Amino acid sequence: MDYPQFDRASNNTPLDDAELQAFDELLQHLPGDGAMNIEGVDGFLTALLVGPPEVLDSWRSGDWLPLVWGGDGPEGQPFASNRQRKRATVLVLRHLQSIACLLRDHPRRWEPLFSVVEANGQEWVDGQDWCTGFLQGIDLMPEAWGSQRADIDLGPALSAIALLGEDDLPEPGSEAALSLADPAGRDGLARQVVTGLLAWAERRAKA
Repeated sequence: MDYPQFDRASNNTPLDDAELQAFDELLQHLPGDGAMNIEGVDGFLTALLVGPPEVLDSWRSGDWLPLVWGGDGPEGQPFASNRQRKRATVLVLRHLQSIACLLRDHPRRWEPLFSVVEANGQEWVDGQDWCTGFLQGIDLMPEAWGSQRADIDLGPALSAIALLGEDDLPEPGSEAALSLADPAGRDGLARQVVTGLLAWAERRAKA
């Protein structure tokens, strides 16, 4: 199936809160269980921008874009109509361009779409879904992430992303396991992700 290519020079029209919510609801009501939620989409698209440029600049968008809704099936599935598919495609590409422009031009304004949970009367940030989406982006070309893993800013952020987003749990009783079991610990890992990606984006913007 043909999809429009991502154009780094396209107009930047960020999704507003209502559009983000509507897109999340669209994804969650698609048949099947492979669609990402909006936090996962945000993480996935951020990985495409932070990672090796080959995916966005050389791959067809049809090679990565359908992963957002769990892949394309026969007879237009999972969408009910071509209009619905086109709408989802436009929303993904608009959100991708919005993230790209923030990381490039105004990195301090960039904020990931993390969940917020309540525990013990406090609100904590939880980046699990976002990090799961980010890891799906890495999985498109894992062998090309070597330099990113060695980066002074990205390396620690990627370690935190792996802890929050991987299905495999760390060894019981380990420091990592204790952090994941504690809302405050998960909050701290999520903030480590933000700190690392912001430092990387600011450094790249000045280069």
